Amino acid sequence: MRGRNNIGNPEELARLYDAAFQYERTNGCCAQCVLAAVQDVLGRGTDDIFQASHTLSAGGGLTTMGTCGALAGALLAVGSVYGRTREDFASGPGQASFVVAKEVFDGFVGEFGGATCAEVQTKVMGRSFNMWDSNDFQAFLKAGGHEDKCPHVVGFAARLAGEYLCGRESLS
Repeated sequence: MRGRNNIGNPEELARLYDAAFQYERTNGCCAQCVLAAVQDVLGRGTDDIFQASHTLSAGGGLTTMGTCGALAGALLAVGSVYGRTREDFASGPGQASFVVAKEVFDGFVGEFGGATCAEVQTKVMGRSFNMWDSNDFQAFLKAGGHEDKCPHVVGFAARLAGEYLCGRESLS
């Protein structure tokens, strides 16, 4: 299994980071930005997964209270390769996917100090923001939310997922 001790092609990982960073900066929706980069650079994932991930932005429904969308996107990306298939649905839980997901989760939390959007915002911008309040959203933007803060988080998550995906065959 590829992972952080055997990260694969450094150029691909740099391209993943850069693509995800730019997508977040220009298009937003963190989970989708991770998945778009993984699709474009590594050819992994499907448009259905991409579309379904839209609701995971900013902790789910822009609440900031759930899992950071960038982390959710990274977990979806690795799940699209390592996850249990529908064919194997009745064959047990499929532990290999959980091992990889835990490594991605731990790497992300190790970098950003938490898994929720609010925790990540606090780590990178000093506080969390209410994305549904127009004044607070403007403060988020002023703090660099879509300029460099969240784009870095998204780029990191895409690169982290890529460490487990480089050279793997897609199951989707």
